[in-house]
Amino acid sequence: MKNSRAAQGTAARALDLEKALLACASGEKEALNRIYTSEAARMVGVARRFLPRAEIAEEVVHDAFVRIWQKAPDFDPARGSARTWIYTILRNHALNTLRNERRVDPTDDFEPFGLTSDEDSPEAIVMRFSEASQLRRCLGSLEPMRRDVIVLAYTQGLSHGELAGRFRVPLGTMKSWIRRSLAALKDCMS
Repeated sequence: MKNSRAAQGTAARALDLEKALLACASGEKEALNRIYTSEAARMVGVARRFLPRAEIAEEVVHDAFVRIWQKAPDFDPARGSARTWIYTILRNHALNTLRNERRVDPTDDFEPFGLTSDEDSPEAIVMRFSEASQLRRCLGSLEPMRRDVIVLAYTQGLSHGELAGRFRVPLGTMKSWIRRSLAALKDCMS
């Protein structure tokens, strides 16, 4: 009796997930929230099996949800279950991230490569902005390390890879920092 109830519950959850995914395809944002509530914790666990660092696994899950939302119209229930489709997106993104992380080799010593700079520090550059400057106020609202990343990217033209090496973080993390910091600055400036 218990097994049949468990099987019915599993089937109902699978049907709910499929309905939510089909609702995402028609632009229903609440449906994505239902998928998130149902699957996010499990997805982080799966991502952690591929990626050693929790913060990278969480970013991969976040990016997977963005892709789920964008690609929901491509889901075809006749070709497989909603859960399989969702976890395939997660798995592929986790593997791509893992491959990309291995390509970035942050070194401990940048001096032999001429990557150190005699230019002003990011903090000194920010201090030169006018005291009343809205940009300075908005930059000041960012975490210090993320503020430094944005300032170095825009004043010294450093690439994502160069910044990842300088701050000794994975490339994916650096891209996320920049994307989120720029979004925060945009919100603050408007």
